[in-house]
Amino acid sequence: MAMNKKTSPLFVSWCFLSILLMSTTAWSDEGSTLRVEPPNWWTGFRETGLQLMVHGENIARYDVALEHPGVKVRRLVRVKSPNYLFVYLDVSAETQPGTFDITFTGDERVLTYQYNLLEKNPDPEFTRGFSSADSIYLITPDRFVNGNPANDNVAGMGDTIDRSNPGGRHGGDIQGMVDRLDYISELGFTAIWLNPLLENKMPTYSYHGYSTTDFYRVDPRYGNNEEYRDLVERARSMGIGVIMDMILNHMGSSHWWMQDLPMDDWLNFQDNWQVTSHEHISEQDPYAASFDKNAFSDGWFVETMPDLNQRNPLLADYLTQNSLWWIEYLGLAGIRMDTYAYSDKVYLTEWSRRVMLEYPQFNIVGEEWMDNPSTIAYWQAGNINRDGYVSYLPSLMDFPLQNAMRWALVSDEDSKAEDMRPLGLLSLYRTLANDFVYPDPASLVIFPDNHDMSRIYTQLGEDDDLFRMALAYVLTMRGIPQIYYGTEILMSNPGVEDHGIIRSDFPGGWEGDRKNAFTGKGLSKREARAQAFVKNLLNWRRDKTVIHTGELTHFVPDDGTYVYFRHDADDSVMVVLNKNAGEKELGLSRFNERLKGFPTAVDVISGNKLQLDSSITLPARSVMVLELGK
Repeated sequence: MAMNKKTSPLFVSWCFLSILLMSTTAWSDEGSTLRVEPPNWWTGFRETGLQLMVHGENIARYDVALEHPGVKVRRLVRVKSPNYLFVYLDVSAETQPGTFDITFTGDERVLTYQYNLLEKNPDPEFTRGFSSADSIYLITPDRFVNGNPANDNVAGMGDTIDRSNPGGRHGGDIQGMVDRLDYISELGFTAIWLNPLLENKMPTYSYHGYSTTDFYRVDPRYGNNEEYRDLVERARSMGIGVIMDMILNHMGSSHWWMQDLPMDDWLNFQDNWQVTSHEHISEQDPYAASFDKNAFSDGWFVETMPDLNQRNPLLADYLTQNSLWWIEYLGLAGIRMDTYAYSDKVYLTEWSRRVMLEYPQFNIVGEEWMDNPSTIAYWQAGNINRDGYVSYLPSLMDFPLQNAMRWALVSDEDSKAEDMRPLGLLSLYRTLANDFVYPDPASLVIFPDNHDMSRIYTQLGEDDDLFRMALAYVLTMRGIPQIYYGTEILMSNPGVEDHGIIRSDFPGGWEGDRKNAFTGKGLSKREARAQAFVKNLLNWRRDKTVIHTGELTHFVPDDGTYVYFRHDADDSVMVVLNKNAGEKELGLSRFNERLKGFPTAVDVISGNKLQLDSSITLPARSVMVLELGK
């Protein structure tokens, strides 16, 4: 990622001001507490409305006043619970940053809350989004590095550390990621996607982060808000952008709202929760019944993940502002939105519109786990949908291509599939040929595996040759590559599908680990070889513009081989997959349209030089990444 490594005086001033207020609660003059979210805001947003959710005992009985030039109280919204008051402000374009008191008057009492308005960072590099020039390293923070053992257990949080339990907390944290940014950079990654770091104050199984209990607070077992921002700033200084994993669809059942829900429709199926149908296609099905659409989008994943009702306008405003707050507070390079299609689709249009309006150079990737390219394309910005649905979402996870790649590598080229699917490399070719349904296929995020599926090494039967083919494919194909932590050292989960095992601890991330992937100590020859392979390709890809933005031309697979080219006006790369058990003589005549003018090549993987005459010899079960030379 092209990142601005210079620190301007304005940016330093912005950081100093941001430290002034990180808590969402404040003591009033009468000794009572008020919770106000968002805890601070910024001047300079294109849309000037600001919702403050205020929570306090019987706060709905109070009136509100403030004095700050350019800031006005638009309206007050009182709801069923008397302990909430929604205060809508207008922060005009002329408003200057500063601190002011918000006064709440009622019940013969006066409560005050000091509110900070900061200046929105004007540098576009501060929130420039990730792109096809980047390679993303996906990290599950609890399982990467324990940099601060002092925060392993925190009083009142529950779910204490237990490394012997695959589903327990293991102690990885923000400090650990800071400590190992050098490793990530040296591997060649230019962006990191972090599974959620916000508070998950759940009794058990909280390590994964997808049961948020406070939308404005980092879980103290990871660190705190300031440490998260320090991680982002340090990463940016090294040319690494940070992508935040967010969840609009649901929260954790221990969220503080659950003790005092604002309204009767704050949650879907609020009085009698129901499990989602998981029938994604119902959102696009032109014949779907409303019952089935609601069963998909309004149902809960599990009882511990209440499903949020984004049709409630107060909750919708809250969630949108929370996303904007984290983007500006941290200086993010992107958002990965969890379970994207499960949220209300009308709200998703507004959410994606607002984020991209305020941050035009930002990026968002949505998770829609379907193998049908048309279903994925439905959600991408620019798609002309039959039902008129409009989205502003730039990117999605390319699950169809991941599934096709796995199937292409594990299925025999000449056998028959009972379900009539194409076999072997032809299945990969045909899936990629469906790119015509996407408005922008180059913006999709492609990956061999992630935190919710078996490790790619396991998916491929722990076959080293197939592993190299898969990684080379992901790192040279169109789109934005994402690699899961530990994939580079062949982490696997043979014989099990337990997510806690899939997300095992990264070796060397804990004091006393016998194996250390950061230093290479204890790695097997196979693991070290895989790590070097991935590092070589990533560092080559980092500066290879033709792989970032070049055109793609592929040829129909033939006799166990698959050839494609990435090319532009100045450069050309030829990638060759050979699944044959023996050496293969590959005739070059059918590739003349792309090889003309390129008599030689250098294999990026082996370093070997080749003459591109009538044919080249492909090693058995191999992949070549050939830089073509004039």
